Amino acid sequence: MFHPIYSLATTEPLQPEPTLTEDERRPIRFGILGTGRITRRLVADLQSTPGVSVTAIASRTSERARWYADSYGIAHAVSGYAELIARDDVDAVYVALPPSLHAEWMIASAAAGKHVLCEKPLATTSQATQEMSDACAKARVHWLDATAWLHHDRTDMFRQWLSGATVPQGEADFRLGSLRHVSSAVSFFNPFQSGDHRQDAALGGGCLLDLGWYAAGILRLANDGLPITVNAQSVMRDGVPYRVTAIMNFPNDVSATMSCAFDTATRKWFEIAGEEASIVCDDFTRPWPDKPARGWVHEASGKVHPFSCECHQEHNMISRLVGWINATEQDEQLWDSPSPPWQAYHRQALETQRMLEAMETSMTTGQTVTL
Repeated sequence: MFHPIYSLATTEPLQPEPTLTEDERRPIRFGILGTGRITRRLVADLQSTPGVSVTAIASRTSERARWYADSYGIAHAVSGYAELIARDDVDAVYVALPPSLHAEWMIASAAAGKHVLCEKPLATTSQATQEMSDACAKARVHWLDATAWLHHDRTDMFRQWLSGATVPQGEADFRLGSLRHVSSAVSFFNPFQSGDHRQDAALGGGCLLDLGWYAAGILRLANDGLPITVNAQSVMRDGVPYRVTAIMNFPNDVSATMSCAFDTATRKWFEIAGEEASIVCDDFTRPWPDKPARGWVHEASGKVHPFSCECHQEHNMISRLVGWINATEQDEQLWDSPSPPWQAYHRQALETQRMLEAMETSMTTGQTVTL
């Protein structure tokens, strides 16, 4: 039986979120760009998040848009993405398109005054991600990548422990100590359906951008920054990476390894190893079905302390974006804050993309890349 070893009630966010009264919160109306596989899950999450509605969905064809709209109770089916972002009944868009289209439609949405929740990976290059972020900043609209695990209460625990907080377990409190090594692995083995963009290099396919976003993301989170060097190798199939392994060196003599794959049994785990203890988690991207989010702290003595917690990470993610939107509508000066709550999430996304790009360069050249 798993049990908590850290009080979630006392865990503070990395940066304080805006505090709003009920009168200061207005419902945010989302439009959906894309009708692919990933759309189904998050549409339901959007519709079940308080203060959110989904008013329109767009696809390349009116028939497909109408099928999705009817299936999910969405009032308006739109043919073409430009028509959706021009609608007055849409405040924010969820970009659920192949990665190669993210930059184009996130920038277009920002120009239309729409806030953006964008599927991961944010884009296919680090230059594109910076241009996307700059476009949103110029238009004063919010953006967030749809990396839900970053918004789980459990991830806040990880941040606290990594910052040096004591891990209480009964009468025996202990710390991780100085960070020494991080490992991660994210994979699945399931044949793709014909036409899946993850098999198409031109659309941003391959396991590096798809699953590497998670595997690299936890390494970046644990170190709160970029690696110094990256060396990566890949197994290619049909022009896209199907399996990638990488070795990295971070500041303060921290080492790291990661693996992501389309041809390996499902894994979604990491180990964060400190001088005094380690955190092990086998479901960090998404809890296993019908089980609470879980993990273990391993002491140097061999004692193992399990922990678990309940949380809906997608609701947290959506609510966070909606909170930012409402907060800046109430107080425009928040846009010019030196340390706004969205800053850490933007940095996480932009630097994760840089790590993936460094790995791709290393895979292509066979050389170690220095960032």
